[in-house]
This record gives sequence, C-alpha cells and structure tokens, in this order.
Amino acid sequence: MSIDVNNESGTEVDEQAILDIARYALTRMRIHPLSELSVIVIDEDAMEQLHIQWMDLPGPTDVMSFPMDELRPPTKDDEEAPQGLLGDIVLCPEVAKRQGEEAPTQHSMDEELQLLTVHGVLHLLGYDHEEPDEKAEMFGLQAAIVDGWRGERGVTGPSPAPTVS
Repeated sequence: MSIDVNNESGTEVDEQAILDIARYALTRMRIHPLSELSVIVIDEDAMEQLHIQWMDLPGPTDVMSFPMDELRPPTKDDEEAPQGLLGDIVLCPEVAKRQGEEAPTQHSMDEELQLLTVHGVLHLLGYDHEEPDEKAEMFGLQAAIVDGWRGERGVTGPSPAPTVS
C-alpha cells in the first residue's frame, strides 16, 4: 500500500501514527495492497479555503476527503478488491486540537487526527453520515477500526468519541 503523508501545516503531528492507522484501516477494509492514498496536513487558513471552495461552507473544518477512483471494499469474502488511487485526505491539526479538548472524553490532537484519518478513509470508500442509518454504520465502523488499531498497539484507555460532524 502506498500512503504519503505530507505535513504542510507548520504544526508538529505524529505522521507515523497517521500513516499506520491509515494502513490499518485500508487493510481492515480489504483494499488492494497496491492502492494509493495521500494524506495532507494543512493549517486553518488553507483548510478554510478548501472548505469554501468545495463545500461552500465558511470556516475551517477538521477533515476533507477527495476521492479519485471511487474504490469500494469487497462485499464478499472471496471477492478481490480492485487497485487504484483512493484519493486525498486533508487534515487540519488546529481544528483537531480544539475538538479533542472539547470532546466528552478529552483526548490529544494526535488522537483526534488518527480518528479523522479513519473518518477520511471511510469517506473515500463511499461511506457517509447524512442519514441516521448511514451515520450509525460509519461511526460504528470508525470506532471498531480505531479500537482495533489501538488494541494492536497496546494503547489503553477510552477511545476518542467521534467528534467529526
């Protein structure tokens, strides 16, 4: 799996953890091992510009996903996933920091960025949270992936609650 993490934000983030959790999520979702993903970390001003340009919404947001080949996870156990370009996930550490501090189970900026990375991966794979049933499925899967990754790393304590909108 080819995953590039490019930090253009000026904020120090745990790039290795972002890379690791993205790889874990894609493996868990059975995405072809030759698929490609890009994760870009940017500051609030750049995120606000993207948010206005692509969503027509004011202010910066936490995560945005830009799918390329619209890959989907295999639906059957014996089905092989196609390979391709997943797309780009764009993260904003300043927003992630605030969200982590304001969450019911307060957590670090890096923990929030990890959660947002999984959230972005799921969006690239076609998951959404507009409708209640979609939200339940996506956020349940998101929690299972974050908990599984943390469990493999031996991290204890409560999982960050979903703070993405």
